[in-house]
Amino acid sequence: MAEFTMELNDDQKQVRDWIHGFAADVIRPAAAEWDEREETPWPVIQEAAKVGIYSLDFYAQQFFDPTGLGVPMAMEELFWGDAGIALSIVGTGLAAIGVLANGTEEQIGTWIPQMYGTPDDVKVAAFCSSEPDAGSDVGAMRTRAVYDQAKDEWVLNGTKTWATNGGIANVHIVVAVVDAELGTKGHASFIVPPGTPGLSQGQKFKKHGIRASHTAEVVLEDVRVPGSCLLGGKDKLDERLARAREKAAAGGERVKNAAMATFEASRPAVGAMAVGTARAAYEVALDYAKTRTQFGRPIIDNQGVAFQLADMRTQIDAARLLVWRASWMAVAGKPFTSAEGSMSKLYASEVAKKVTAQAVQILGGNGYTREYPVERMHRDSAIYTIFEGTSEIQRLVIARTLAEMPIR
Repeated sequence: MAEFTMELNDDQKQVRDWIHGFAADVIRPAAAEWDEREETPWPVIQEAAKVGIYSLDFYAQQFFDPTGLGVPMAMEELFWGDAGIALSIVGTGLAAIGVLANGTEEQIGTWIPQMYGTPDDVKVAAFCSSEPDAGSDVGAMRTRAVYDQAKDEWVLNGTKTWATNGGIANVHIVVAVVDAELGTKGHASFIVPPGTPGLSQGQKFKKHGIRASHTAEVVLEDVRVPGSCLLGGKDKLDERLARAREKAAAGGERVKNAAMATFEASRPAVGAMAVGTARAAYEVALDYAKTRTQFGRPIIDNQGVAFQLADMRTQIDAARLLVWRASWMAVAGKPFTSAEGSMSKLYASEVAKKVTAQAVQILGGNGYTREYPVERMHRDSAIYTIFEGTSEIQRLVIARTLAEMPIR
């Protein structure tokens, strides 16, 4: 187990500089265009694939970094470039992680390569969990999966929403209810292969920010997938459901929900994304304050501006430290006894919204126009307090953890 450190080693610095260079040279110059187009930036994803950033190998290397800092470092640099394009690049990773965490070796080897495609023919994948009436409340999920034993097929029906890459993905990972009486313990995940009849894209959302990332509904109408597409296999599912039924019959042991625990471990990565956006806006504001003159001197000479910048930098560094602490704890197997994962996501998300708003204010009228990137960064920052659990949900998780209450 690596000791916690706030200093990147030489290899990590080399990777950080490489990602930063790609973000500066490829992502940033394309950011405004794809924000305006509100389309998936396929050429940028292809460039990321060619250099090795859009690949399972890249994310695996960062994920297995023994210090835990590989993933937050990569996320911060990519989202420093642009949040919308970065989310298009990393969005497939959520579906890939779902297969890695729950799939068999055969499923991992078969489906993950199809999620990414090749540098000459890139593909994307989608993880479909949220529903119109089941966002934070995963227990309200209505999408159903029914097993057709005669054909060894699962039949899926329902509507998913807020799916990154939903409808345009080569592979969809869909969470569905297989036993409604067991609540969240009666859920399972399914692979929907390319071209499967019955899966279609519903509404594509026109969003306030992260416009270069495709977000849409996914409609499932009698979607039939082979039994081999149940993540983990039917034997494993049957065993898990049997244990859940036994506990329910014995009075329903109150334990932390497994899905919520997984989210708790993944939230520092979202915090790192928020840190990247906040840092980008801060750097633009700092440079502007040094070069913009009013009343014969740079505006950074005015205490009102200088103190804002001081607060912005302090908050960004504090957010990063919370993210790094939680990331290290996750890889070191340290229990989040105070919901440190949610703490990092909560604070970094709120910092991103505040810092980008201050950046707009420092730039004045210029900050309110699309001629300067802080306007886009401010719009993008709003998502961090919403997805992967709203700030209100983070506070609920933290409060319940401190009170030693189960997280449902």
